[in-house]
Amino acid sequence: MARNPKLDSLKYEVAEELGLINSGPEEYKQFLKDYKYEVANEVGVNLKKGYNGDLTTKEAGQVGGRIGGKIGGNMVKKLIEQAESQM
Repeated sequence: MARNPKLDSLKYEVAEELGLINSGPEEYKQFLKDYKYEVANEVGVNLKKGYNGDLTTKEAGQVGGRIGGKIGGNMVKKLIEQAESQM
């Protein structure tokens, strides 16, 4: 997770709202570790534990984009809602 505690909290909150986790931030960290291999397998990317410098940018993006897309998109939506409520 990011090094910013507020950003970590927002990521966790969004993941919880999406039903990806339900017990705590540590579960979220483990979910991400496990889920990246599942996603890589689904999209046909040979992701392995340890060094993956042989992956192309496209392959890495297929995995990261699929994981972060739903969470990131909902984080942006939530941030916009917060900003609008303060106007």
